[in-house]
Amino acid sequence: MPSLKRTLIACTPLLLPASAFVTQGGVPSSTTHAFVTPLAKTRSTPSSSSSTARRDTEGDAIDIEARLSFESKLRLDKISIESLLAKTKPAVSLEDAQVAHGMPWEDSIGRSDHEDPLLYMPFWEWQMDFMSESLTNLRPIEHCTSDSCVDFGLNVNEDKKARIVNHCYASDEYRKIRMTYYDAGDNTQVFNSVWYPDPSYNLPVLGIDLLAFNRKKYLAIVDFQPLHDDEADHAQPYEDLLQPIKDKYDSLKGRMSSKFYDETQFFSKQMLFARFEDEGVVDNDLLPAFQKYVSTHVDLLKSTEADDALESQKAVLDRQKAYDTYSAERDPAAGLFAAMFGKDWAENFIFDFLFSLSERKDEFVIPPMPGGPPPGAARKGGGGNPFANGKPSQQQQPAAPAKEVVGSRR
Repeated sequence: MPSLKRTLIACTPLLLPASAFVTQGGVPSSTTHAFVTPLAKTRSTPSSSSSTARRDTEGDAIDIEARLSFESKLRLDKISIESLLAKTKPAVSLEDAQVAHGMPWEDSIGRSDHEDPLLYMPFWEWQMDFMSESLTNLRPIEHCTSDSCVDFGLNVNEDKKARIVNHCYASDEYRKIRMTYYDAGDNTQVFNSVWYPDPSYNLPVLGIDLLAFNRKKYLAIVDFQPLHDDEADHAQPYEDLLQPIKDKYDSLKGRMSSKFYDETQFFSKQMLFARFEDEGVVDNDLLPAFQKYVSTHVDLLKSTEADDALESQKAVLDRQKAYDTYSAERDPAAGLFAAMFGKDWAENFIFDFLFSLSERKDEFVIPPMPGGPPPGAARKGGGGNPFANGKPSQQQQPAAPAKEVVGSRR
């Protein structure tokens, strides 16, 4: 059976390499450049041979063993071959995707007293340029992975002057790279990104979470997040790469609170963690450290030999699924999203976009926001900021209805 070299999950991909599983009468096809595109379902009577399960629109038989192996991977992300074949979506060029929804923004939707109202936009722009220059076959992938097929690309709350934009990409090296920017003026600025290695690389997830409240209180986390059950063994091979970087920045050597996460699960000893009130730390320490961690992660992956064995890839995907489930249940930003865009949107966003391999429970309890209980800010216009009145909010307040923008492209 031909090896399945590419895994097509988490943010629906646009094309399926047919060479991964297309056969001619049970024999691997000699057509190596063919693609299966998500067109309408076309079925024919199954062959009498037990080795074939269906035929595609070209009449090529699909080996049943390869199909089942492929479907087992897709099920990890709630996707089936049938759903992929049934969805026809126009391909979006990388250039168009990078400027979708007006990105990079130049001004804030909310009130700001600063010349640079979008504090973390330089991080977004640098990462986008670095991805384009450093990754192989970088391409946009769809935001939609849920049955409801919500496009999480952009959501705007005009009443509270808050908006959120999301991009999602893949490359030969990474199964999924998602990027999120939340803008509510000086009240709240957030940049978040997670890089999931292709499952042929048994390597940590790269996690980035940068937040600013009132341009006075700042929180930053950048880490190679280990995935093994025995985290110590998994961390050892790369911690020596990170320690020299971390040693340069005393401001980024803090310890995270156990209020939301257990730092012994999915966090490394070389995590960059900081709570600070001096905004100068952002440009002087955080930006160069972030750039170095990102480039080191890519260098580490490129220096690692890929493992195409299906069993090994499934083990990596299982751990990425455990990471997503753990993170989805504890994401402290859930209260902010619920306050700005409604609880239903927030829950779908967390489970279907941010952590799309996660297992959703029957009832989702929103974790408290940093500094106070969910879901809202202390007053209208707080942008989801728990410190909107200079102190944490003390009461839950109903979320104002968001004006959701879906399906738009630039």
